[in-house]
Amino acid sequence: MDRILGLAVSWARHIGWAATSLAISATTALADRPHEWQLGMQASVTPTHDRLDDLHNLLLVLITLITVFVLALLVYVCVRFRASKHPVPSKTSHNTLLEIAWTGLPVLILVVIAIPSFKLLYFADRAIDPDMTVKVQAHQWYWSYEYPDQQIVFDSNLIPEADLKAGQIRLLDVDNRLVVPVGKKVQVLVTTSDVMHSFFIPSFGVQVYGTPGRVNETWFQVEKAGVYYGQCNQICGTNHSYMPIVVEALEPAAYDVWLAEAKTKFAMDVDGAGPRLAAVVSK
Repeated sequence: MDRILGLAVSWARHIGWAATSLAISATTALADRPHEWQLGMQASVTPTHDRLDDLHNLLLVLITLITVFVLALLVYVCVRFRASKHPVPSKTSHNTLLEIAWTGLPVLILVVIAIPSFKLLYFADRAIDPDMTVKVQAHQWYWSYEYPDQQIVFDSNLIPEADLKAGQIRLLDVDNRLVVPVGKKVQVLVTTSDVMHSFFIPSFGVQVYGTPGRVNETWFQVEKAGVYYGQCNQICGTNHSYMPIVVEALEPAAYDVWLAEAKTKFAMDVDGAGPRLAAVVSK
């Protein structure tokens, strides 16, 4: 009896800690990266993710109502038409009302889902009057970023675990981050030099594939300064899990300071240093 009581206390303690962690993760704005015991999507920091979150919540309501409705029908059928009450089963066929209902209701549900879905797709597809453009080229297994208006280009590689400094995150931090200003609409042009890759940042609501020989477009507008993490989520080879994306959003004044330094550190050699991005530039 004492052993059972001890196990019960231990389980209650674990459940209490889990509930506390869940409450903290649910009430804290954890937009930068995944966190332990996190529920749902990462907190939104872009207009696109705001709309994506709204669509997610709508679908959650719809699927809950559908599940409850189907469960209620199953319970009703099990109780109303059980064998003890109906030893000889009845047959219903060619019921016009039923056929209209089970055809019309799913169509209506799909229309309700389709309208916000298409609005979100068009909203996230292309940047209207962007403030700046960033060209992204994926490689096995790192990223190249180019700011064509500023003549800046640099590579972004994963920091090996042995070289991590205090505060840096294993398998997520890189040597050179993609830096953007807060509140500016950033057009992103994505391509790849070898196989398919995916430019994916969960807290931005952004995912676009890099396809060899093509340039795909997306955009984001970060509304809160911070460092945000993403990864290539397209299986692109043996080191697929070692090409993270790190975006640092700075206030405009801080971004101008970084930009002045970057123009010296990452200045583009137009004649020879930028051939890796030729596929993007040619488009």
